[in-house]
Amino acid sequence: SWLPVVTLPPILSQEIVAHASNVSSLVLGKASGRLLATGGDDCRVNLWSVNKPNCIMSLTGHTSPVESVRLNTPEELIVAGSQSGSIRVWDLEAAKILRTLMGHKANICSLDFHPYGEFVASGSQDTNIKLWDIRRKGCVFRYRGHSQAVRCLRFSPDGKWLASAADDHTVKLWDLTAGKMMSEFPGHTGPVNVVEFHPNEYLLASGSSDRTIRFWDLEKFQVVSCIEGEPGPVRSVLFNPDGCCLYSGCQDSLRVYGWEPERCFDVVLVNWGKVADLAICNDQLIGVAFSQSNVSSYVVDLTRVTRTGTVAQDPVQDSRPLAQQPPHPSAPLRRIYERPSTACSKPQRVKQNSESERRSPSSEDDRDERESRAEIQNTEDYNEIFQPKNSISEARALPPLPSEPQHPHLSLEADDMATAKEAAKPSPATDVQFPVPNLEVLPGPPTVVTSTPAPKAEPAIIPATRNEPIGLKASDFLPAVKIPQQVELLDEDAMSQIRKGHDTMCVVLTSRHKNLDTVWAAWTTGDIKTSVDSAVAINDLSVVVDLLNIVNQKASLWKLDLCTTILPQIEKLLKSKYESYVQTGCTSLKLILKRFLPLITDMLAAPPSVGVDISREERLHKCRLCYKQLKSISGFVKSKSSLSGRHGSAFRELHLLMASLD
Repeated sequence: SWLPVVTLPPILSQEIVAHASNVSSLVLGKASGRLLATGGDDCRVNLWSVNKPNCIMSLTGHTSPVESVRLNTPEELIVAGSQSGSIRVWDLEAAKILRTLMGHKANICSLDFHPYGEFVASGSQDTNIKLWDIRRKGCVFRYRGHSQAVRCLRFSPDGKWLASAADDHTVKLWDLTAGKMMSEFPGHTGPVNVVEFHPNEYLLASGSSDRTIRFWDLEKFQVVSCIEGEPGPVRSVLFNPDGCCLYSGCQDSLRVYGWEPERCFDVVLVNWGKVADLAICNDQLIGVAFSQSNVSSYVVDLTRVTRTGTVAQDPVQDSRPLAQQPPHPSAPLRRIYERPSTACSKPQRVKQNSESERRSPSSEDDRDERESRAEIQNTEDYNEIFQPKNSISEARALPPLPSEPQHPHLSLEADDMATAKEAAKPSPATDVQFPVPNLEVLPGPPTVVTSTPAPKAEPAIIPATRNEPIGLKASDFLPAVKIPQQVELLDEDAMSQIRKGHDTMCVVLTSRHKNLDTVWAAWTTGDIKTSVDSAVAINDLSVVVDLLNIVNQKASLWKLDLCTTILPQIEKLLKSKYESYVQTGCTSLKLILKRFLPLITDMLAAPPSVGVDISREERLHKCRLCYKQLKSISGFVKSKSSLSGRHGSAFRELHLLMASLD
């Protein structure tokens, strides 16, 4: 019943020859909208900067055409799946292969990175969905339920669910923690090509070859509305960052939709054919399409596109006021995702282990590293985008791309197009600072009892990295009044105040040094268990943290009997007020879960042995003890998994790993 307004077409921003043979897949980086990755029949993955003609980097290693590619949110990792079913992950900042994941029996059709933990989901022609831990190079879960190829996968913004779309005409929602399907959404009458979560609300959109877009309520698990009459199969959809509308990349047009009630706000004519992916940056929508070996990118100025609708949440990128439309009378207020407020911050990566994890000692990984290369084709663009790491956000906060001509009624010829480009030169963009957390795991401070009274308001969590002592403020020791003759007196007072706790601190540190000498004496005998036992017996968590920071570096040092001693200490570390203690506890617990949880569950599930097997009985006793301790810890981990920031991310990852305990 609606008659859409038609907006003039955008400028063709760039056309490049992306591969020596046909392009088989491509994806845009969603954070910047400027990084483009293409996969080709030549078995390569090439990286490009949108609006620049030269390839930045070429990634090799696959031996069959690359059918699916995906960048993680910070655009530092890329995953690519091939026709043969193999998956490779590269670290773009280090310019090297990170992991090769094998397990699918057919073409990889879809991939997605988990928004927080370092996990990847893959969907295949073999109908299976797999969840991979890319650090330990293993499949964590396999989800079965689709009867045909899985075409699209998307994690929910809070990282708890996974949505899948398949050729069997269905959309399914999976609970990652429980490892099972939550709901199935029937209704499409053709293959479902794409799914997207609303950025804030419990709402899912799906696009199909039946030329419809359906919106699903994820609380009631029912259809909200259905957009019909698309000009062709729906292959690419994207919510506006503030959630006010949905963009659909149709055949030669961009359409802007609302869903309660279903309506079309605008239609933008774009000669992009079959658009493959969309991204939004600086109030511009970038669309990319491919044909044979060519890739074309297009830019739509969203300030000239009608996006009126009910805004679900506070706008996160679009600063211009949106015309408010009264909500539909029957439209319920949906639940909002619980997630960290800093959606732009990097997922936590444990720094001290990264190099050892990237360099796996196995001969298979060595071979992968030799066969898989990251060839930097354009050093200048590579350095601008990926180096130095601390300036990565500034390098990607680029000015807007050249966009549409400003006159609403002119059709432009080639000569006019160049003039319009010159007239619409970009203005400098505001730099968006992405917080990059300091990820070094440092030994935490000892618990010090001093003669100085404790501050009344002490932080609930004491950060691992800080630039001032706990409980001391520099302003307390600075002259309060600018009178020269009083400065010397105040300095003496300040020194006296500092010295008050000095003797106590020396006693504490001397005691800690003596305790570490005791642990070191046991360590030098080569008996790791005895050194850990001695550290635990000292009853000083700071000594346990110092020792764990060493043991965590080498996974081969860990044995089952070590776990029985360490797990009670880990529970204390996780409940500590010191961030560095919590980080160390999380690292140790992850290591135990990955190395020993399968063994523990298998031992407990195994039938009783025939006859007497002393070693087996001892191992079974240790497994029961560990299981009991892990169950005790899992409740606390679950309660903390709703936290925001780095802590919440770490506890959510642990909660996922501990799912099999439930």
